[in-house]
Amino acid sequence: MDTLHDTAKRGFASDNYAGAHPEVLAAIAAANGGHQISYGEDVYTARLRDILAGHLGDGIEVFPVFNGTGANVLSLQAVSPRWGAVVCSENAHIHCDENGAPERVGGLKLLTVPTPDGKLTPELIDRQAYGWGDEHRAQPMAVSITQTTEMGTCYTPAQIRAIADHVHERNMVLHVDGSRIANAAATLDLPLRSFLTDAGVDILSFGGTKNGLLFGEVVVALRPEVAPGLIYLRKMNMQLASKMRFVSAQLIALLEDDLWLRSARHANAMAARLEAAVRDLPGVRVTQAVQANAVFAILDRTVANRLRERFRFYDWDPATGEVRWMCAFDTTPDDVDAFAAALAEELTR
Repeated sequence: MDTLHDTAKRGFASDNYAGAHPEVLAAIAAANGGHQISYGEDVYTARLRDILAGHLGDGIEVFPVFNGTGANVLSLQAVSPRWGAVVCSENAHIHCDENGAPERVGGLKLLTVPTPDGKLTPELIDRQAYGWGDEHRAQPMAVSITQTTEMGTCYTPAQIRAIADHVHERNMVLHVDGSRIANAAATLDLPLRSFLTDAGVDILSFGGTKNGLLFGEVVVALRPEVAPGLIYLRKMNMQLASKMRFVSAQLIALLEDDLWLRSARHANAMAARLEAAVRDLPGVRVTQAVQANAVFAILDRTVANRLRERFRFYDWDPATGEVRWMCAFDTTPDDVDAFAAALAEELTR
């Protein structure tokens, strides 16, 4: 097949726009050939369990899935009964970007809280975590936080521990949407276990697609006793891969050595470079601390639309003119510099 796109062209719309990392593609090829038992009884999935246990601790359970929405729905459905509700930020991906899947597929009620920087706190959680025993109110059973958040901010281990303790005191479960969990580890410069297992997180959606995988994420039950039905729910939710070795092989390539962290550090560094290049331009106001691979800024709509003809990116809040620029594992310094130069040019037109 001929290549149908310009392989040198990159945008700043999403880290999902990036292709698969060459080491990940090599891992798929290495796992090919011959026969392996289907539906997760293969040697690659067994190896993935061992690798994740090394990162997150013994006693975990591991469930590779196809995508991030599937991972989130599966995780939350597993820890909540039919009458359960999930407290989350009002800009959480599960609320804004999954087309109601947690509610329509998972059968859950989402109880949202406004957050200026995307981060929940115990005090914010309490705005919705009430009403237990009231048959007229969906029962708050879980809290879902995103690491890093949809606003590109990063929870510290202490902040997650404070949330976990608060949640557990109320007999609730803490879920982490970790679609960009590697970017958080790169920002914090800490092992995954330190701000997940050791911080009291119960269940995790571990992301890979935004960090160089072709497809695939993995649900990790850090406390398996809170999610006893995962093995059945994965099949019910159409997230059980028959040829699971190819999902697991990609995650092995990501996690066995340092590819996951190397790629995330690079993406974060490119976002920092971008923020430094645009923050002093007249007509640009960076709105969030740049703590991972995202830059949020407000600029004139006309300027944004002209710039979008050269580099694709998304509006975040059309009402205020806030936009989002994302960097990926394959974003280069030249990409960033070209984008910043184009923005400066458009601002002077």
